[in-house]
Amino acid sequence: MKSRLYVGAQLRVLRQSAGLNQRAMAARLGLSVSYLSQLEADERPLTAAVTAALARHFPAALADIEGEAPARRLVALGHALADPAVAPLPPEEIARLAEERPALADRLIALHAAKRAAEDRVALAEEALTAGVGARLPWEAVRDWFHEAGNYIDPLDRAAENWAQAHDPAALDAALTVHGIALSTDAREEAPLARFDGATLHLNAALPAESRRFLIANRIAALAFAAPIAAIVAGSALVQPEARRLLAIGLANYAAGAMLMPYAAFRDTARVVRHDIDRLSRRFGTSFEQACHRLSTLQRPGAEGIPFYFCRIDMAGNITKRHSATRLQFARFGGACPLWHVHEAVAIPDRILVQHAETPDGVRYVSMAKGLVKPSGRFARAPRRYAVALGCEAAHAADFVYADAVDLRSPTPIGISCRLCPRADCDQRAFPPTDRAIAVDGDVRGVVPYRVM
Repeated sequence: MKSRLYVGAQLRVLRQSAGLNQRAMAARLGLSVSYLSQLEADERPLTAAVTAALARHFPAALADIEGEAPARRLVALGHALADPAVAPLPPEEIARLAEERPALADRLIALHAAKRAAEDRVALAEEALTAGVGARLPWEAVRDWFHEAGNYIDPLDRAAENWAQAHDPAALDAALTVHGIALSTDAREEAPLARFDGATLHLNAALPAESRRFLIANRIAALAFAAPIAAIVAGSALVQPEARRLLAIGLANYAAGAMLMPYAAFRDTARVVRHDIDRLSRRFGTSFEQACHRLSTLQRPGAEGIPFYFCRIDMAGNITKRHSATRLQFARFGGACPLWHVHEAVAIPDRILVQHAETPDGVRYVSMAKGLVKPSGRFARAPRRYAVALGCEAAHAADFVYADAVDLRSPTPIGISCRLCPRADCDQRAFPPTDRAIAVDGDVRGVVPYRVM
């Protein structure tokens, strides 16, 4: 039998590092203030219920308290048993199962991972058949490679974090010269964002400060991490030369983001500010989109951040970036659900919209979306307009500042895409679902000229 575990000092440090008083911490963990006080005073041991609450709200800290392997098992088992296809278990029973039957817990986790992988393959096949898509284009293959990798590349992330500890991210210009690379500003209107000629990095004069820093970091990453990037590309299953080159560029971009927003520092700061993206952007000198994207990569084993989904969508509804560490999966082909607030955000730049939504599987999410505009530099060329969205499951609402702006009792029903959505009563449906029959009655007319069976 496992001996009693008293963790008062660790709980107190955790609470203080999160910037919470005892009342706020107790509310987040679902405890009374007096009970939390007794835990911090080592008058009570850690229980399964408290462990489960820590796993939901502070999964990274739980590894320091219980050990990395038990903490990872508990978090993964919680995700597996939160699947709507499984009858729900109370959190304390999940914690007890992970503690007392670890081998069984590991098998359940593996079964859930296999189920998710099979669902992804079926969804991909259905969408490809529906959309008439054959072989993947190079950029699609790279996009799916990052998705299958969980959008977290451990060797690059750790190398970038080590680089940030040894250098000053605020002095990127000087760091570039260490590699013998000069820096130049290109004031031509037709100049690309960046151009490297082997000796000099030429940056467009119109770049905002955040983009300039990222492009310098990208060039440093391509040089400093050339060997690990080449090894990852060589070990990938990508066969198209263009896809392999795109993967190398994507990996350098990933490393640049990890250099500017080092893993532990960024994850810990995000927790303290409740994932307020504007505050994170100011703290790390990055753009709003860069901070959103980085939040979606915080899945280091044993030190995971909150599982987020992230996407970028253009004016036509095309998803140009996508990743999900949650159960929500984006459509690979075709448009997204028209009820999703990210579409409205595209048309309203520099305003944050927040939504509480429920997918057909019954899972609820809280998300924010913001429309962004990248100026073209002249009247004759239209600016780039798009929106980014970042969301997490509603269970993490207490740690997501944007959840304060929504009513968590009444979610908006959304789907993945019309072709994959089973909802029969949606007024916004553009296409019938591919796996459901329809009935057509010429004498009865609704919003669409058919009825989903």
